[in-house]
Amino acid sequence: MNLRALPEEGSHGTLATYGFDSFECGVLSVARYFLSSFDAPVQQGWQMAFGIAVERWGQEIGLPAAFAILKLVRSICDVRANFIYQDPSCPLARARVSQDEVLMMRMLHHMRREETSDARNCVDALTCGLMDPHVIRAGLTVATRFGGGTHIRQKPTLTVVA
Repeated sequence: MNLRALPEEGSHGTLATYGFDSFECGVLSVARYFLSSFDAPVQQGWQMAFGIAVERWGQEIGLPAAFAILKLVRSICDVRANFIYQDPSCPLARARVSQDEVLMMRMLHHMRREETSDARNCVDALTCGLMDPHVIRAGLTVATRFGGGTHIRQKPTLTVVA
């Protein structure tokens, strides 16, 4: 699947515009709470991030996914102090996506599908030409563990035990 082109400079598109799969949309939700926890540590957004990951994918997948996403977000923030993201607590902003978020998600999208050239271009744009090895390693960790062909349980299922 090819993702659509980025919106014009300074604009924000909707999340549905880009064709990310449901796992990638979940990554973005979790990543936004980690990003907000870096901006406002007292609000402890990291707790929400881990909680959302567990709700979305179950404890077995959610906790390792959240930890991997945290490492990715931290490595990006180390390179890009001015990373722009949508406020995760604003209902109107949840469906919108910033250019920086699109770059991060496109990078993961291509890494998960082993589309090396496209992933490299996204890393280059995301890191402003630095090609930071920590960003690449963290992205590849998420991509390898939660690749495009991997079955990711979207919601915990309830079963009745008699």
